Amino acid sequence: MRIIGGSLKGKTIIPPAGLKARPTTDFAKEGLFNVLTNEVDFEETTVLDLFAGTGSISYEFASRGCKEIVAVEMNTLQADFIRKTAVALGLSALTIVRHNVFDFINICTRSFDIVFADPPYQIVGLYTIPDRIIEHNMLADNGYLILEHPNELSFTEHPCFVKEKRYGNVHFSFFKKV
Repeated sequence: MRIIGGSLKGKTIIPPAGLKARPTTDFAKEGLFNVLTNEVDFEETTVLDLFAGTGSISYEFASRGCKEIVAVEMNTLQADFIRKTAVALGLSALTIVRHNVFDFINICTRSFDIVFADPPYQIVGLYTIPDRIIEHNMLADNGYLILEHPNELSFTEHPCFVKEKRYGNVHFSFFKKV
């Protein structure tokens, strides 16, 4: 796994053996951040990374200078890995919260410019994530919710759906508040 852009571009990160996560591919990350680079002022952006896994997406946002990144990961080993990696890379803008994402959504009182969610593809309730985030006002005005999901799911009929980007087997659906 490597950081593909920003001040830490090219930095390799090696997750510990046994880490049960499916990091977003470099190809998909590159495509996603090419889209975002044309639409977002990273230095003025707050990010919520749900189901953070290895922290790969959080590191990309931090490398591009986002002013605040909150990574939510329930698995203790994975949360500890993200925390240690953030310290090693000097990413002071990155905060790790070890919590169940669905419970976190219910108690979160903040909104973010970008909410990125990369749930396990087989998780129960994946299709409810956009509604939950929007209903709990976690998305700032003009903010993006970006949901990574398998091909079998389509959100094109969702009232807040904006666009979908596909990179190989990785699908990103973008949502904005109506």
